[in-house]
Amino acid sequence: MSSVATPIIDLFAGPGGLGEGFSSTGNFNIVASAEMDPIAHKTLTLRAFFRILREQAPERLADYYAFCNGDADTPYTEQSLPYWEEAEAEALCVELGTSEGNRTLDEAIVKNLPKDEPWILIGGPPCQAYSLAGRSRNKGKLDYKPEEDKRHFLYREYLRIIQENGPALFVMENVKGILSSRVNGERIFHSILRDLSAPFELDKNGEASGHEYIICSLVTGTCFKKGDDPTKLDPKDFVIQAEDYGIPQKRHRVILLGIRSDLFSGSVPRLQGQPQVNVRDVISDLPQLRSRISRTADNIEEWKKTIQRNVGAVASYMTKKGGEAFRPLSDYCVRSLNALAAHNLDNGSNQLQRKLWNVDKVLYKKWFYDNSLDVILNHEARSHMESDLTRYFYASCFAEVFGRSPKGPADFWVPQLAPTHSNWQSGNFSDRFRVQLSNEPATTITSHISKDGHYYIHPDPKQCRSLTVREAARIQTFPDNYFFQGNRTQQYHQVGNAVPPMLARMIAESILELDLLAKR
Repeated sequence: MSSVATPIIDLFAGPGGLGEGFSSTGNFNIVASAEMDPIAHKTLTLRAFFRILREQAPERLADYYAFCNGDADTPYTEQSLPYWEEAEAEALCVELGTSEGNRTLDEAIVKNLPKDEPWILIGGPPCQAYSLAGRSRNKGKLDYKPEEDKRHFLYREYLRIIQENGPALFVMENVKGILSSRVNGERIFHSILRDLSAPFELDKNGEASGHEYIICSLVTGTCFKKGDDPTKLDPKDFVIQAEDYGIPQKRHRVILLGIRSDLFSGSVPRLQGQPQVNVRDVISDLPQLRSRISRTADNIEEWKKTIQRNVGAVASYMTKKGGEAFRPLSDYCVRSLNALAAHNLDNGSNQLQRKLWNVDKVLYKKWFYDNSLDVILNHEARSHMESDLTRYFYASCFAEVFGRSPKGPADFWVPQLAPTHSNWQSGNFSDRFRVQLSNEPATTITSHISKDGHYYIHPDPKQCRSLTVREAARIQTFPDNYFFQGNRTQQYHQVGNAVPPMLARMIAESILELDLLAKR
């Protein structure tokens, strides 16, 4: 890392997607990151180690790759241990909002931030209280009171760091649901804008002191400053639709850029639109995998027999009852079954050997690929129940024939396909089984992917499965050498909660264009 790189503090860092994008430019140096989840923290620490080696001791990167390739039990050796200890000092496993967590972070800030030098604060306070899904769950709790949910106010931990340390800029990310979330009848987004634009501390005489900030939209250039009326703003100005910027998913997130008023020149950076990138563009080169069968003996022959038996019955029923309208689908199911019979796919339970891929087959190859990897990391298929295998196969065939993912009872009309859920016919879960269409950006990768694969069905029926962690990570634009730690469920959770690193890099590059950070 260059000695002139701007320091960064990363709060609520997760596995480090936002920090990865900034640091990848070579102009920013993460000096401290904070994450409370111990498993995400392991990923964060491992990535910090990789980054430190890359910049300070590239000759020791072999230690990292030996760990990734399964040739070593730890990512460091005696020679690289000092760099591992540096990574552990950078990546903090702390719960912000607690006295111990805040003290640990404050000590790291004092130790690592240079005096009178510009620095940047980044991060996204936890979104569960703001997301539409989270609010829906909370409505079902008789004793739930938004004003007593501390998650609504974790942004104040972010605010506290701004108050006490005055960064040159800050970047805050959150779900779109924050725009409509209310506490005590007031939109939480309006409170956040007011607080962030004037994050003053009161001195012992009760006088306000500190910097003001201009809150900017990276999409429209809209600005909010102290004293402005937040009700006059269109909150959608602060929503970045990731698919408009070359990210292969329809991820819509609120991102606020705060510029310290004494550095603000009136110029606001704007993200430049990019051509649309589809699912096929970023996962088509990864090794094909078959799903596994849960609750029964699993092997390739049993897997084939199960799908052929069940899908064959579905195709036969469609031919008899569906008439000409469904004949193309039943025929495609049969053709796909015949193709499946000729495949002997791995399930990824062992690390798959990386092959010399056709490097023109996937977009962003320079971003994703790493020739020092001998294996495909985090690329392992889930196990699915027999009934879900049938639905996944049918759904992916349906998507290929009709160009859309099937919805509800109207499309899953064959009796063998109907789930046993009592509310299936209500229409409330019409999108319960969703195929990620190969010729479109994916739907949003969220932490729900850790619960089941129903919303994330692979478009290839011959694989008959949901997306792997690596495929989800590709859609989130994580490089292939980003090694997610923990069990598979924990890996999915980390990927779903992250900021796409490539989008973060675009934000970082737009900030660099302002040339504010050279000012003293």
